Amino acid sequence: MDRIWALPIHELREKLRKKEISAKELTQIFLKRIEKYDEKISSYLTINENALKEAEEADSRIAGGEEGELLGIPLALKDIFLTKGLRTTCASKILENFIPPYDSTVVEKLKKEGYVLLGKLNLDEFAMGSSTENSAFGPTHNPWNLERAPGGSSGGSSAAMAARLAAGTLGTDTGGSIRQPAAFCGVVGLKPTYGRVTRYGIIAFASSLDQVGPITSDVEDAAILLKVIAGKDPKDSTSVDREVPDYPSLIKEKVEGLKIGLPEEYFGDGVDEEVLKRIEDAIKVLEKLGVQFKKISLPHTEYAIATYYIVAPAEASSNLARYDGIRYGLRVKGKDLIDTYFETRSKGFGAEVKRRIMLGTYALSSGYYDAYYLKALKVRTIIRNDFLEAFKEVDAIITPTTPTPAFKLGEKISDPLRMYLSDIFTVSVNLAGLPGISIPAGFTQNGLPVGMQIIGRPFDEVTIMRIGYNYQQETDWHRRIPSQFEED
Repeated sequence: MDRIWALPIHELREKLRKKEISAKELTQIFLKRIEKYDEKISSYLTINENALKEAEEADSRIAGGEEGELLGIPLALKDIFLTKGLRTTCASKILENFIPPYDSTVVEKLKKEGYVLLGKLNLDEFAMGSSTENSAFGPTHNPWNLERAPGGSSGGSSAAMAARLAAGTLGTDTGGSIRQPAAFCGVVGLKPTYGRVTRYGIIAFASSLDQVGPITSDVEDAAILLKVIAGKDPKDSTSVDREVPDYPSLIKEKVEGLKIGLPEEYFGDGVDEEVLKRIEDAIKVLEKLGVQFKKISLPHTEYAIATYYIVAPAEASSNLARYDGIRYGLRVKGKDLIDTYFETRSKGFGAEVKRRIMLGTYALSSGYYDAYYLKALKVRTIIRNDFLEAFKEVDAIITPTTPTPAFKLGEKISDPLRMYLSDIFTVSVNLAGLPGISIPAGFTQNGLPVGMQIIGRPFDEVTIMRIGYNYQQETDWHRRIPSQFEED
């Protein structure tokens, strides 16, 4: 069928239900696109050899009258989700040949709905980075400009989605790792409220910040995926026991009368002029739909990056202690036990992962814990309170997702601080545990996508997706596909 690969999940689902196409045919189409195009962008690390078998099983379920939310839909996952029997590397040499013995809960939920797994996607090693250049298996390229970064850490997920090498993807977001690459690649990226989606079976970076979310072509698809993966999980004590709303229907309500805040700290110096212009244009679209805007302040925004880069590395230092060459993953045998640890971690971890482990270990060390980690936790609470105060006056907050469009590969990799500042507009949302979504809001004169971030109250994913959905009914940015990936 002509350009069926370009259709969103909600339209593909109807075609599968009406038997206009089979899951096997649809999967074959995406596998052929991966074979044809992925060498340009390197978004996949592993292809699932059982994809066609899974598609045939989905067709049998459809023939039997079954209707799952994702039955027969070909998706791909960031290579941070444990998949039983299928290699899971986290883009690290230390896990290069790791085959998990069980599925993450999110994967179990997707299987129950009848999805088809196309494969596992590239990322910054252990999700530590903003450009997917820290992958042990090489960088991913931005489909809109192959010399540019796709963002990170979920760069493979966003690039695959932009090039339509999957009907939808999942990523994880610790400090912007879904929203920033979604903005750079011109797709939708949703970070749910902390605790909305279980983290069980997801390789941990920073346990109080990590959250799973969808990366899709439009907001309705993000709502469908969130409905499937959200909910309490007895295996994850940080997942929250709250009812999961029917997101796909609720987001279609009108937005007239909503009040949205525009924080002055996100629209000042350092933001690219074209990015600001695209966000201003988006605001005008929403004003026509009856949305009211109010200038607000989030006064402690300037402390977010410093706070994040104490909290996240500290938690990473603790989480990554389990990679010791003894229980699983790479083992480089040394003279004795301590030497084995040293050799394994020296050869298994990349430079950025080592940098963050050292930063985190220092912040947690005796004599520095109170001065750094404890103080960072206090500032984190102040940042969260800024948002909660703002939400007494507004229903949501809009900002640029990133201060600039996608930067060139190699441009920031040798300057970690410059790279860290790429997430300046996203880390606060993780520190505060709030939901945030990045929506395509246009392009620069050079043809690079610009993302608009919508931030909501805790567990109010409905409102931010509703704003995004209504915006997308008035615009077509989300339907655009890089021309070199347009051919069948």
